[in-house]
Amino acid sequence: MKPRKTQRIKKLISKQENSDKATKQETKLNRRQFQKNLTGTIGALAGFHFLPALADKKLEKPTVAGIGIGGKGASDLTGASAAGFEVVALVDVFDTTKFKSDDRRVRRIQESRETFPEATFFQDYREMLSDMGDRVDAVTVSTPDHHHYHASAMAMKAGKHVYCQKPLTHGIGEARSLREIALATGVKTQMGNQAHANDHMRRCVELIRAGVIGKVKEIHAWTNRPIWPQGFSSAPKGQTIPDGINWDLWVGPAPWVDYSPLIAPFAWRGWWNYGTGALGDMACHIMDMGYWAMQADGSTPLAPTSVKAKQSGATKLSPPINSVITWDFDSSPYSSKKGFQFHWYDGYIDAKFEPETWTLKKESEEYNHPDSDVLDGYSFKNYGSVIIGEEGKLFFNRNRNNWVLKTSNHIDGFQWPEPSINRAREEDNYKEWYDAIDGKIDQSESNFSLAGPLTETILLGVLAQKHPNRELKWDRENMSVVGEPNLSKEIQRPYRDGWKI
Repeated sequence: MKPRKTQRIKKLISKQENSDKATKQETKLNRRQFQKNLTGTIGALAGFHFLPALADKKLEKPTVAGIGIGGKGASDLTGASAAGFEVVALVDVFDTTKFKSDDRRVRRIQESRETFPEATFFQDYREMLSDMGDRVDAVTVSTPDHHHYHASAMAMKAGKHVYCQKPLTHGIGEARSLREIALATGVKTQMGNQAHANDHMRRCVELIRAGVIGKVKEIHAWTNRPIWPQGFSSAPKGQTIPDGINWDLWVGPAPWVDYSPLIAPFAWRGWWNYGTGALGDMACHIMDMGYWAMQADGSTPLAPTSVKAKQSGATKLSPPINSVITWDFDSSPYSSKKGFQFHWYDGYIDAKFEPETWTLKKESEEYNHPDSDVLDGYSFKNYGSVIIGEEGKLFFNRNRNNWVLKTSNHIDGFQWPEPSINRAREEDNYKEWYDAIDGKIDQSESNFSLAGPLTETILLGVLAQKHPNRELKWDRENMSVVGEPNLSKEIQRPYRDGWKI
């Protein structure tokens, strides 16, 4: 790789260090103006000329900023650092130098700051992008779901490569927009569904596409989640915001709610306004292999024609305690001529939300799963998905490489395909993202061109959960539910003042 222009970087650093506070205040863009300048009209891409300032650079050691540095954010930083990135900036609305907490996720925020003491700390990623300029080459986005879009879109339009946690976005329209921005800017992208980098997942995709179980008719995927509070009908009582927490920034583009430790730093997953429930949290992992196998390379993104959900426990504030969802798809090159169905199951069957303890209490260990005809005697607890073809079934668990093939005499004479999907270095998705930035490969396999449509499909299931027992017919081209114009605000929701794009 070509060496970084060391003298220029030293000059930039020196200039910042020597600037007094008054000058910095005068020259710093205020948040609203910076947002206006940086984001422009994200989503309205026609005619917009992007300048991916960093996307084509060859770097001696790419620099990364972590946006969200507790919980999963801490492990994303560790993974990026181990892959070869230099961590130069940290962003989190929780400033742990100003308060203490026993919450392990908050402790991890402090651990991230201690692990990377030379990195500059910010509470607002907009200020980080403005202040750090081209000293940041890439970002990891590990915030709550409702910030994924804004942080990723702003970073990409500033020429930064982006690794964003799953689900890629909080809303359907946002997922479509991030895919388009990634294509327009040419930056290297990756969604954080880590098992996508595993060799055994990629081999199963190759086998299904080669016809090892014949043309696919059905796909089933399931999880025991949610295991966090979900299904509540009223917000917890607001509390005084501790020093060091910028709650206005935490709420960001989403509707306002008063601060409570029962919301952040973790239980936000059980709020429609900030998270996407068990489906959004886990489906990007568990539905990934089946969806990927059905997606024809280089074709129009795979999209369902309709979706329908059954659920229990959902409220105006919170996702359901359990649900079963079915998407209908037209035929793909790997499915039956009639198309195929994708089925999702989540949640403990007899779980209940307890407001006194603000927990989800379950009476047994049984959670929603396919019936015995689908499972063919296999335990639902040993696998996470099964792909059913005209000639057999493939049982799969993303965490294990001992997938099971149950097939007919069709297997006799089957031509086992040569590997056709690039393998990630050391089966590590951070290293795969690094190699894309370094130019060793073109893109990570879970880049936004695949991750965007996958997320869009999953979030259609979220929309169906909000409107259960109704078939929602999907018009992908116009990004709308047929005959349901009233749902447009749920496909692309409005943002709070100061965050409008």
